[in-house]
Amino acid sequence: MEYRKESDSLGEMKVPSDAYYGAQTQRAVENFSISGLRPFPEFIWATAAVKMAAAKANMKAGGLDAKRGGAIASAASEVLEGKLHEQFVVDVFQAGAGTSHNMNANEVIANRAIELLGGKRGEYSIVHPNDHVNMAQSTNDTVPTAIRLMSIRMIGELCVELKLLTRSLNRKAAQFDRIVKSGRTHLEDAAPVRLGQEFKAYADMLEYDLARLEKVRDVLGALNIGATAVGTGVNADPVYVRQVVVELKKITGFRLRNASSLMAVTQSMADFVDASGAVRALSTDMTKIANDLRLMNSGPITGLGEIMLPAVQPGSSIMPGKVNPVIAECMNMVAFQSFGNDLAVTMAAQAGQLELNVMMPLIAFNMAFTLRIMKNGLRMVREKMVDGIVANAERCRDMVERTPGIALVLNPYIGYEKAAAAVKESLKSGRPIRDIVVEKGWLSVDEVESILDLYAMTEPGVKGKKAKGSRKR
Repeated sequence: MEYRKESDSLGEMKVPSDAYYGAQTQRAVENFSISGLRPFPEFIWATAAVKMAAAKANMKAGGLDAKRGGAIASAASEVLEGKLHEQFVVDVFQAGAGTSHNMNANEVIANRAIELLGGKRGEYSIVHPNDHVNMAQSTNDTVPTAIRLMSIRMIGELCVELKLLTRSLNRKAAQFDRIVKSGRTHLEDAAPVRLGQEFKAYADMLEYDLARLEKVRDVLGALNIGATAVGTGVNADPVYVRQVVVELKKITGFRLRNASSLMAVTQSMADFVDASGAVRALSTDMTKIANDLRLMNSGPITGLGEIMLPAVQPGSSIMPGKVNPVIAECMNMVAFQSFGNDLAVTMAAQAGQLELNVMMPLIAFNMAFTLRIMKNGLRMVREKMVDGIVANAERCRDMVERTPGIALVLNPYIGYEKAAAAVKESLKSGRPIRDIVVEKGWLSVDEVESILDLYAMTEPGVKGKKAKGSRKR
């Protein structure tokens, strides 16, 4: 490999001659050989957006000449478009606060800008990573701003998938609305429900999750860019501080604003805890939904067998013909991973001291990781499972007819004690509850038929109220 020599404040370094990064990035590569993980593309995109906006704002504030500023903006634009991402080579576990990532971006953009101006990589007298690309900035305001932009983008993409899954669940709710089945509490038979009601409840749960995500997305729009090192804004022209947010709004299309307290947003990572918590709530609901679908699908002979999930692959390497609920299982794994990522974000957020939280690289990685896998997980669930679910209406009907859960609607007419006695006798003899109640003379055939209307049991109110002749307990 051929190298070029560069210098930083610590001395001389050899850098691969074809690299767009420079000496400080090379030091980070040598120092932090931890995971082999590189920054997510969305984080690189967000960082480039900050650098492009900063260059334009600095030109308008008069701190950066048009020649250099234009070249920096053009180089950053290329990174925004997905170019040069392979040049972001610093491990996600790196120097505190993300200084190595920030300098990686500064050096890549500087060297590309140098090329655009006709120079050679490393000729920093033309465009300097610190003096020009990082002008009026610090790692301490560029990195949290980039995490916010990345999170706003990725939460938006997650919300798109969440809306699509909600629509699919609502379609299934309408499709299954006439299918009555046994409800269950404590995994024991309970009052009847409609299969459609269960799917509607799932859709409604996700609507609440969507509202939480959209709310926190707006919260993340408060930026500390312009705070520089400790939140005081030293070295940042007030014109720049206002204009950089204007430029970021143009670049991203997001609803952004200057934070009311730059120092508070520099120190506190609580907004990311909030955002991660909203995804944790979604993960909790998706775990419950996936588990429910696995239970209702269980069988095909010895389980509940109320629904049939699509068969997407053979389920066993030894048992022929076995098909497992693999999509639901995968969604569980995604949710569990998000719980772990959320804990990492929370621990990192509380680990700041005085004027800075140095754990921002960990927050950036775990936020991106969670949002990526949740978005892809929701798409998988919708396309590979929910859209193809088929109801076993006959099985649902057969079980609900035999369940003791239907006895609760008898309470207003024969009382809890007699209803309980009918349930016990039904379970012991295997005879339907309705036959036992009629045989004992507690209710007439017509009264029982009116009261034990399975579909009516899934709606509010006292069942069979029109049966005026009902015997009182």
